[in-house]
Amino acid sequence: MLGLMQDRPLLISAILEHAARNHFGAKIVSARPDGSRVRHTWPQIAARAAQLAHALTKRGVSQGERIATLAWNEHRHLEVYYGVSSMGAVLHTVNPRLFAEQIGFILADAQDTHLFVDATLLKVAEGLTERLPPCLKTVVVLGTAAELPADSPLRARCEVIDHESLLAGQPERFDWPDLDERAASSLCYTSGTTGDPKGVLYSHRSTLLHAMAVVQPDCFNIRAVDVVMPVVPMFHVNAWGMPYAAGIAGCSMVLPGPRLDPASLFQLIEEEGVTGSAGVPTIWSALLQWLRADPTRKFARPPRLAVGGTALPTAVNAGFLKEYGIEILHAWGMTEVSPVGSTGARLPQNADWDEDRFLDYARKQGRPLFGVEMRVRDDKGQDIAHDGTAFGELEVRGPWVASAYFNRASDDAFTGDGWFRTGDVVTVDELGCIEIVDRAKDVIKSGGEWISSITLENVILGHPDVAQAAVIGIRHSKWDERPLLLVVPKEGRTPGAESILRFYEGKVAKWWIPDQVEFVDKLPMTATGKIWKAELKTQYRDRVAG
Repeated sequence: MLGLMQDRPLLISAILEHAARNHFGAKIVSARPDGSRVRHTWPQIAARAAQLAHALTKRGVSQGERIATLAWNEHRHLEVYYGVSSMGAVLHTVNPRLFAEQIGFILADAQDTHLFVDATLLKVAEGLTERLPPCLKTVVVLGTAAELPADSPLRARCEVIDHESLLAGQPERFDWPDLDERAASSLCYTSGTTGDPKGVLYSHRSTLLHAMAVVQPDCFNIRAVDVVMPVVPMFHVNAWGMPYAAGIAGCSMVLPGPRLDPASLFQLIEEEGVTGSAGVPTIWSALLQWLRADPTRKFARPPRLAVGGTALPTAVNAGFLKEYGIEILHAWGMTEVSPVGSTGARLPQNADWDEDRFLDYARKQGRPLFGVEMRVRDDKGQDIAHDGTAFGELEVRGPWVASAYFNRASDDAFTGDGWFRTGDVVTVDELGCIEIVDRAKDVIKSGGEWISSITLENVILGHPDVAQAAVIGIRHSKWDERPLLLVVPKEGRTPGAESILRFYEGKVAKWWIPDQVEFVDKLPMTATGKIWKAELKTQYRDRVAG
């Protein structure tokens, strides 16, 4: 017997209409590259999204058609977010930091017909002119006619128009279709540093359920009275769902644009009253260093911060909490998980822990959100003990977890019984909290035992002379592999190898301590701001430890 309840599809258009109808007092503040700001309301964003949908419909864009963006966090990008998906087309956000070859591959694989480009990224798009797929008809510059160059080489390849001219004269209301909630809504590709990028195709249902999950108190804790600022890019995994979560809550939102330096972010937080933000560790580490450089730099109202992407060093977390009263929530996720799968919010079992004890514990990636199931298995396919020490690969499933990759018939990341293999090696403690100790491909196997490169990196980042660090495995004649530590010293510091290695004593097992330290000026980074381990392994593939 079925329940007697109304059956309304879970659609992105419903989020937009809800925000416009019920939260017309909230503001959408968009920071421009010149430091100025543009302000809109949710009804205005909804009206402009409707104009965009009319314009694309007149151009023959149909349901399921892929529409790409190459843009920062700003209001026109938000309009494309909502307008494209709500009309039934598929929003395809592209990371402008990828290599030209990767972007060309992604556009061709997705078969995008339109590309919306931020005016500040026009040079990036122009560098793709020879790599644009034949299916791409139009490049829309997210700006005005004044920002449209007359001599762009893109004009020889396709139509080039500006966003404001595209919207001009279009009706401000659109009859959003009643789509199947399982219809595709957006597309995001993994960075592809070890092969071609892979597309993850989200649905309206998965996007909305994920957004409802991240609104909750134990995740981003977003309320109507909040002002949220997604520092995480809108081109990467839908900005962790924050543009949709903000619409569901009906809160105000600050879109910081391309200027993500600490001074610009601090100014936005203070002047716009930001109450919550999310970003990767490099952003928050840089902000902490900037704050410390001048004792007068204090927050009038300390915002809540969330971090993900890689582990946040405990020293950074402690610095924010003890010096500035800012709590940082550690989250874990992946492109294939929409992306948020777990958070490190407190549990009843650790609610009364003192500050220092919980700060040490907060390095973990936490417990799964409702809707995400996790299992951790060893290399024999057996579930590991929840003792905080046993290692295994994390597998997940749930309504916002990918079941396959776009345009790929099969992939061994997906198990036969419906789980996604994350490639993250984790431990699980007695409270059910996971801690990532490495990527499966980055674990160092020394003498038949595993060494966590991530743990070694996190420990050494607590050294007062270390700015960045990476650990990779190099060949060893007896132990198969041994860890090599690569260190970027802080500016003006010249630590010695002995001082660095001594810092590990008492913090990790003796046999984990690297045999060698190499000081470098910089480390290679991926397009999403992570240390590029694959490139380091290539650079040091001929190095032998013993």
